[in-house]
Amino acid sequence: MQAVSSPGLTRPDSPAPTPPDGPPGPRELTLDGGEGVRLSGLLAEPEAGQAPRAVVVALHGSGMRAGYFDNRARPGLSLLELGSRLGCTVLALDRPGYGASAAALPDGQDLAGQTATLGSALADFAGRWPTGAGFFLLAHSGGGRLALSTAAADALPVPLIGLDLSGLGGAFAVPPDELPGAGAPGAWRRHWGQLRLYPPEAFREGQRLVAPVPVTEARETLSWPRMYPQLAARVRVPVRFTFAEQEQWWRSDEEAVRALLAPLAAPRAVVDRLSDAGHNISLGWAARTYHLRALAFLEECLLAHAAAPPRHQPS
Repeated sequence: MQAVSSPGLTRPDSPAPTPPDGPPGPRELTLDGGEGVRLSGLLAEPEAGQAPRAVVVALHGSGMRAGYFDNRARPGLSLLELGSRLGCTVLALDRPGYGASAAALPDGQDLAGQTATLGSALADFAGRWPTGAGFFLLAHSGGGRLALSTAAADALPVPLIGLDLSGLGGAFAVPPDELPGAGAPGAWRRHWGQLRLYPPEAFREGQRLVAPVPVTEARETLSWPRMYPQLAARVRVPVRFTFAEQEQWWRSDEEAVRALLAPLAAPRAVVDRLSDAGHNISLGWAARTYHLRALAFLEECLLAHAAAPPRHQPS
């Protein structure tokens, strides 16, 4: 039987249409993280003269770099490109112990230290760039721990709008001795899932992004199931979790999801599941789908704030 193609539909591996002229592409920057630490990263802004709706702060996982969110394997897969086209500033940072801060922090920092360093860097950013409605933290895997800790600390220089987390749960799906860490990257396939979920170029690009996991960060990973409920109880902004269909590091069954949501003090918590995706969502074919959903969640958070009933001032 001959296949019939539908107008307007293309195979995932077909070249995407050339996008129209828009915002300038991402550029490198460094921010002052305090105590002599500089955080490197990538910045993408809306078109010149357009104020950002918000700043999406993207935090990579363990063993990666900020470029994880600038997937150039195929057009349309980069969060930085998409977010800036939709009117947001996107700031993808190398977390403490990675990139420019690796020399100053050869062992990395524990979560409390990372939280303080990130807070200083974002204060530096807010003093030099417009921030729109505030910061929206979009984080993957180990970066999600930092996003939750930052939200719990509630010490950012501008409002925190919400959190969007992928590749992170509250209960491990593997024995602790199989987790990735310093000098032990973990089973390669668990990071990726089936190879069909990624453009062939993604694996070559991925090699450019890989970085050693700082030893302090690696040690603290084992404590996450104990740390999570204490942090979640102090998170008071909307939170969205995404589990890839082939997520293999974290449990996402109904019991695990109930336990994940139970301690959150957030006014709204959402759990989403993404088909045809592995743990490294933003490097796969599903990257654009995930990024659009995450930015839609940002818009929902902005809408809820704009439409909130006025607060009555005490007489």
